[in-house]
Amino acid sequence: MSKVWFITGCSTGFGRELAKEVLAQGYKAAVASRNTDDVKDIITDYPETAIAVKLDVTKADEISAAVEQIKQKFGQIDVLVNNAGIGYFGAIEESEEDEIRRMFEINFFGLANVTKAVLPNMRSQKSGHIVNIASIGGLVGFPTVGFYNATKFAVDGFSESLAKETKPLGIKVTVIAPSGFRTDWAGRSANESKTVIEDYKTTAGANKENIRGYSGNQPGDPVRAAKAIVKAVESENPPLRLLLGAAALKGGRNKITELQRDFDAWEETTVWADNPKQ
Repeated sequence: MSKVWFITGCSTGFGRELAKEVLAQGYKAAVASRNTDDVKDIITDYPETAIAVKLDVTKADEISAAVEQIKQKFGQIDVLVNNAGIGYFGAIEESEEDEIRRMFEINFFGLANVTKAVLPNMRSQKSGHIVNIASIGGLVGFPTVGFYNATKFAVDGFSESLAKETKPLGIKVTVIAPSGFRTDWAGRSANESKTVIEDYKTTAGANKENIRGYSGNQPGDPVRAAKAIVKAVESENPPLRLLLGAAALKGGRNKITELQRDFDAWEETTVWADNPKQ
């Protein structure tokens, strides 16, 4: 039986390209978006293997309804891809609480709640694969996206813990960490702070201009990213973390080097902090 994919955030970017890819490869897919009109063109050619699902990941009732709709149509969910997410630009001091909380509700709590809704189905099957779209910004912090980084660091930690909990149950977990890709993330999908503090001009301000400036011209190809995600899911031993993009690989390796340097430099103090009872 063909695997059933449930993909959130399919109106643009990774979600859209991934939905098109899995359907073209013969899988079944629940293509989710806040407005199903945005994904009708994706499912038109696949009336037997695709359904459009209305889903705002911040709404518990829509999550429950989406899972039930998929089960009614296909009977199961084999692969969940938590792709829905937004960006937000601003130095940490500049950032507005309502925007921060909205981003956390979508990027982290929405992802977590969709995952929790799907897990009972996967546990009963003794199989499944959960793919969480994070970012290289979930491993490496950057100026102007500190709170976005925080949401993606949360996704990474959540995914690592989830993988350890679900491995004995036959459920695999992969967290995807892309660098710059030609999606809408740096365009209309990302708001920015209304407050601008001059002291952050050369750090947060400069990076915001850089990110906005190359929107649409990033080296990353969403079509290739979709193929890479399918390849990971099809793998007998999929990675816990899959970096996508040369910049992601460079950033990840630099982070390992930085960690190793600090760990080694402070090893004596680190070990000294233990004082076992005799």
